[in-house]
Amino acid sequence: MTLPARRFHVAGLGNALVDALVRIDDDQILARMGFTRGLMHPVDHAAWQAAFEQLQHFGVEIHSGGSCANTVAALGLLGLDTVYCGQVGDDQLGHLYASRMQEACGGHALQFTKDLATGKCLSIISSSDAERTMLTDLGAAVALPGLGRFADEIRDSRILHLTGYLLLAEPMASRAMEAIAVANREEIPVSLDVADPFVVDSVRDRMWEIVQEFADVVFLNADEATALVGCSPEEAIHKIGEVCQTVVLKLGSRGSLVKHGDDLFAVGIHPTDALDTTGAGDAYAAGFLYGYVNGWSPRRSGDLGSRIASLTVGQVGAVVRDPLALKAAVDACDP
Repeated sequence: MTLPARRFHVAGLGNALVDALVRIDDDQILARMGFTRGLMHPVDHAAWQAAFEQLQHFGVEIHSGGSCANTVAALGLLGLDTVYCGQVGDDQLGHLYASRMQEACGGHALQFTKDLATGKCLSIISSSDAERTMLTDLGAAVALPGLGRFADEIRDSRILHLTGYLLLAEPMASRAMEAIAVANREEIPVSLDVADPFVVDSVRDRMWEIVQEFADVVFLNADEATALVGCSPEEAIHKIGEVCQTVVLKLGSRGSLVKHGDDLFAVGIHPTDALDTTGAGDAYAAGFLYGYVNGWSPRRSGDLGSRIASLTVGQVGAVVRDPLALKAAVDACDP
């Protein structure tokens, strides 16, 4: 598929969350703080700040985050022209977030608010097995008042990328549908990362409507596929493929399946020593979309997705910022 030339290769809309990453050697710290290992804990700004202060002496890395932002940033670092829209607070973390997206993409369409603190996720990573325990304060990320100039940037993009997290509540669900409407009017393909089984269970009907009516590329894992259509993942990819041109089913250590039209491709993994699984699926989406907008075959696009995901889990942080490693991954994909 050849996409028309436009200013941006990919435009992304998402919940803009700062990622604060810290590695711990003693999981008992989590119990003493009152958190369950391996779960995501919704917290308010005060509770998040208190936990951050307790852990900051371990050494905390700060990055731009949120599923869609991770994918868009990775695409920018891969050399594509990308733009990302979300909302952050007009505070230190918000401006740091903007600078990180600026570094990756060369610009951004972020909006700032003085009414809410920047959304943030504290990922507490166990050194023993890279398991994540997350404390999330959504803050300004889920209160974007409108698309603003981002609507024009969608019109000047080859593809619009969204994640299912947007659909969980208003006003972000409306912002997602507004962005899809802009893309639909301009015949711009829509890419959807389903995001999480919890999301599917919460908004299954709306999710299926978007997959069926608007999405051209869908990313999901085995649990998400089963939650969406109620059958085995291998059966689900065919059912979803009946209503969507390209479906990417991520199967963890078993690699991935890519269904494009009537064709089904198996894609292998590129093993690595896992340090942090944060953003592996986002990285896969970035690699695949890089190939998609450049007219690569589905199999080759999936292979790059697998390679970028492998690089990501081999480091701390959801976005690979090593240009030489990224170039090597691209060059390693056979035409």
